[in-house]
Amino acid sequence: MLHVFQYQPLRLITQNSLSSMCLMLSRPVGFAQIWKSWFSSHSLLGKKNIILMGPPGAGKTTTGRIVGQKLDCPVIDIDDDVLETTWNMSVSEKLQDVGSEEFLEEEGKALLKFSASGSVISLSGSNPMHSAGMQHIKKNGIVVYLDVPTTVIMSRLKSKQMERIVGLSPGISLKDVLQFRKQFYKRWFDIRVLCGGDVAAEVVAEKVLDAVKRYQDSELETFISTRSSRSGRSMEEDSNKFYFSDVVIQGLALDGGLFVPERGLPKFTAEEWQGLIEATYVERAQVILERCIHPADIPASKLAGIIETAYGENFSCSKVAPVRHLAGNQFLLELFHGPTASFKDFALQLMPHLFAYCIPRSCNYLILVATSGDTGSAVLDGFSRLHDTDKQRIALMNFFPEDGVSPIQKSQMIGCQKENAWSVGVKSDFDFCQTAIKQIFTNSDFTGFLTVEYGTALAAANSINWARLLPQIVYHASAYLDLVHQGIISFGSPVDICIPTGNFGNMLAAFYAKMMGIPVRKCICASNENNVLTEFIRTGVYDLRGRKLISSFSPAVDILKSSNLERYLHLIANEDGQLVTQLFNQLENQGHFQLQKDLLGKLQQDLVAGWCSDEDCLAAIHSVYSTTGYILDTHTAVAKVVADRLQDRTCPIIISSTAHYSKFAPAILRALRIAEINQNPLSQLHLLSSYSALPPIHWGLLETLKKTGNGDHQVCAADMSVLMSHIETLIQNHFM
Repeated sequence: MLHVFQYQPLRLITQNSLSSMCLMLSRPVGFAQIWKSWFSSHSLLGKKNIILMGPPGAGKTTTGRIVGQKLDCPVIDIDDDVLETTWNMSVSEKLQDVGSEEFLEEEGKALLKFSASGSVISLSGSNPMHSAGMQHIKKNGIVVYLDVPTTVIMSRLKSKQMERIVGLSPGISLKDVLQFRKQFYKRWFDIRVLCGGDVAAEVVAEKVLDAVKRYQDSELETFISTRSSRSGRSMEEDSNKFYFSDVVIQGLALDGGLFVPERGLPKFTAEEWQGLIEATYVERAQVILERCIHPADIPASKLAGIIETAYGENFSCSKVAPVRHLAGNQFLLELFHGPTASFKDFALQLMPHLFAYCIPRSCNYLILVATSGDTGSAVLDGFSRLHDTDKQRIALMNFFPEDGVSPIQKSQMIGCQKENAWSVGVKSDFDFCQTAIKQIFTNSDFTGFLTVEYGTALAAANSINWARLLPQIVYHASAYLDLVHQGIISFGSPVDICIPTGNFGNMLAAFYAKMMGIPVRKCICASNENNVLTEFIRTGVYDLRGRKLISSFSPAVDILKSSNLERYLHLIANEDGQLVTQLFNQLENQGHFQLQKDLLGKLQQDLVAGWCSDEDCLAAIHSVYSTTGYILDTHTAVAKVVADRLQDRTCPIIISSTAHYSKFAPAILRALRIAEINQNPLSQLHLLSSYSALPPIHWGLLETLKKTGNGDHQVCAADMSVLMSHIETLIQNHFM
């Protein structure tokens, strides 16, 4: 019998000194390790079964026969070979004879008596609705879900004139039946295979075999540092493989680089993307993230639950990330419907649950975060929603520039403090906060001291953490699919994407969506007066010499050192870690670097850039409100100005609306030409609400300010020793 536990990989986790201690205390080895040991000494199938599951009309029987032929193993169709043999009548006759409810019970009893090994089994469409029967058959196999769009299934069933389906009755449509069944399919599958309408059974069978091979071998999905290269890696580095669970926990590579998938991101076919056009946001997220996270790290059923928790009731819009037409060929991707009103919610409602699942239960972790504004409240809110048992072993410290965020952002970060999460204002700018955290992570003396003295490891939740980037890929892909669904474009037509950019994470996620098969033509980087990225994209020179950070009305992009740019350069440099190391060491030591001509050419094929002054930003807010009644936030306005200047109007352009305007009320009121502005954040929101503009005042932000007002928070000097002292004190207070 295959015993299934919640999986915790026995792999290198964080600081080397902590790893051995945590591994000894970790939970029982989970199902993925059992699978891994079993498959190391058996063939693709062995004594286990491949179990094909899906709605009626999904092609399970035909696909099963082809897979069986390729593997030279027995093929069993539950309808033909089990049910009809047991009942001595056809399935349709049995359904007509006993009715849907009794049919499901009889079908389940037959499944409980069935056993097989080393076979390909095609389930009936209703088998998954009987819990005991599915538990029995799943013990000895891998359940593969043939996921076919509902519209395709309905068309197939109509052409086959299939009238007798379990659950179909007067008043209940076929579409209702198929939608109802999805919850059962999602409960049981180990692997999902996307099947479009015109995909041949032979192709589906190959997909099944490829998916089973991937399921068996998590060794193929490892991560490397942007500062390592295959040619220069030592035997020790090759033996210490990093998996998804490891990089979520560790955050930053020990050599100071950022983790990236060694074999790149998965690619979807056009047919697979088209199969998601009618899907909900949650369904799209599940499909995309399943392909990016190996089930040995997080099983598909567990991942589905995490995603539903993250994007369920916590978002005020049922579409989660809706696309709204602004004017002409411009569309807004509204990313502010989460609890803290910024795009950061998409990652930080999800990541805490991924992190809590991946870490060993007997170890304590302190999350360190540096924010230029929106990350702070988002990460505080996200980790505050963990289960109480997880809060006891996971704490969070959020560093932000004390005078470098908006008053409402600061009020949010103070108000979102919880029993396991604190905010600390630093008398410096964001670049200092971010650099300080990187240095703390690579300070082996300090991290070792925390491990030995307090049994606590450090982890990161900034956009340098791979688990922060993945969820952002989803909404860029989803926006494109929404335009197709709305009939604005047909699949395959290109779009441009314009993003207000500071740390390059959101921009990188859009580029990753392009790599995975979304037809993005150009990614447009929009900067404010801190336009080092714009200059770099135009010239190939990244130059911080003599540059001082300028405080602007768009503080989230008041950044000079863009961390995630390192991942992009590693990619276009063909994973040349030595070159990346050289470039960023030069930036750190000399304040500048210059790309080679060939790399600059590659970069400029993907990216274009522009920047916007504060005056132009405010003018854009006023202009858009005057003509449409819609209020842009300051960051979205920066992107709007740059999009107007750089787009050629030959294709739609999706502008990422990264925050709700409520967060930047003083600047918005100034843009709307209000003469006297009350300094109280709550009063500012009430004034904005009187405009009855679109979108309405953000519900979560208003409630937070009503409840918390101006609470207390710690403030410290821009000194590394002071920051480390704060960290140690927090650990003593929370974990000891």
